[in-house]
Amino acid sequence: MTDADATAADAAATDVAADQSKDDVVLRVEDLQKSFGALTATDHATFEVERGTITGLIGPNGAGKSTLFNLVSGFYEPDGGRVEVNGTEVTGMEPYEIADHGLIRTFQTPRKLEGMTVREAMLVGPRKQPGESFLNLFFRPGDVGEHEAANLADAERILEEFEIDHLATQPATKISGGQMKLVELARAMLAEPELLLLDEPAAGVNPTLRNKLAEQIRRLNEQGTTFLLIEHDMDFVMKLADPVIVLDQGSVLMEGTPQEVQTDERVIDAYLGGSP
Repeated sequence: MTDADATAADAAATDVAADQSKDDVVLRVEDLQKSFGALTATDHATFEVERGTITGLIGPNGAGKSTLFNLVSGFYEPDGGRVEVNGTEVTGMEPYEIADHGLIRTFQTPRKLEGMTVREAMLVGPRKQPGESFLNLFFRPGDVGEHEAANLADAERILEEFEIDHLATQPATKISGGQMKLVELARAMLAEPELLLLDEPAAGVNPTLRNKLAEQIRRLNEQGTTFLLIEHDMDFVMKLADPVIVLDQGSVLMEGTPQEVQTDERVIDAYLGGSP
């Protein structure tokens, strides 16, 4: 790296557009970087998510939102920078290790589990199930049975809370895309996340189910779950999230209230490609 390159990198790292004065931070992203060959997907991204919020992450196509989610949740390894969850550095950890620190994520296209009913698919959600250990099945069958019964009761309760208990015996591959989004959100809650990352929860969902998704996210947030969500549906995210972080070309462009974001000239330029 030349002196000029180093200077440019230092300037990028210190030019932070996000609010870093939050009191109770559940997720801290510092100077995160990721390139794929000559393509810079994440360019010194820095931001924080405050506990108890529904934080939106928006940006035009190609802004690097999904790459950022993959870096934060451990599916990609960053080239530089750090990620902290609840004050613990999790940079470079495996997804299951990051999940153990309270960060769970969903995907834009939910994975439909072949050969399972919705109820059975829900039971994939809980973390650290003793039945996953071969030895426990032989030496601690009572503990395994107790945990499985408790998980089943939790799954039934959450399906009922989400008003989708009528789908419990349906094959997971036969329900609609919108219903699958609700099931995935419900399944994620079985892992008891402190921070839940939602990747385009409203994508491909009809208006009725979209409203139900929004209601469930608000309800869960009121009960203590923090959310960070990517969303292209501006009406959905602007009614649901506050604050909203704007990503452009892999960097944080700004952070603000929905009103501030929608009226910011930099955001308008990023989405429209500049003024005519």
